[in-house]
Amino acid sequence: MLPTDEQLMAAYADGDMEAFELLYARHRERILGYLFNRLRDRDEAEEVFQAVFAKLHAARDRYREEIPFLPWLFTIARNTLIDYVRKNRFYKKHMVITDEAGIGVLDPGTRRFSIHESIAELSTLTTDQQKALKLRFDQDFSFDEIAAHLQTSAVNARQIVSRAVRHLRTVLKRETR
Repeated sequence: MLPTDEQLMAAYADGDMEAFELLYARHRERILGYLFNRLRDRDEAEEVFQAVFAKLHAARDRYREEIPFLPWLFTIARNTLIDYVRKNRFYKKHMVITDEAGIGVLDPGTRRFSIHESIAELSTLTTDQQKALKLRFDQDFSFDEIAAHLQTSAVNARQIVSRAVRHLRTVLKRETR
């Protein structure tokens, strides 16, 4: 009888590299297919895939056998994918809108994603909204770090960013009509 994914992951956490190789072989195509279906680019899917298994390796000591392995692995894959998209994907040549929060300007010369150019043009944002967006997207701060910078709670920092992004999306929709 073949060992379960959970048993293999527990063995891998104890240092069994053959267990890792079995997990990798079992789930490589499934995870890669999931990533490819969302990214539609084989190279990007491979890049994110490698990061998924690097994160699995880093988290192996925290895995508990009572946690179903496959949903745990897909959670790692989903979070890694979101991080990748936020940092690397650009959907339009000059203006970028990401799925959860990001909006900004792509400098075609440097391929650097920056929020401050669009904020400078859209002075209707509050000072806190401008600061929060710069910290979030220019400096990749977490909401806890933004909260400390703005002297507020992490929940409020998240709301500030979310409201600013919604406002910018509304302005962009009006300007593109």
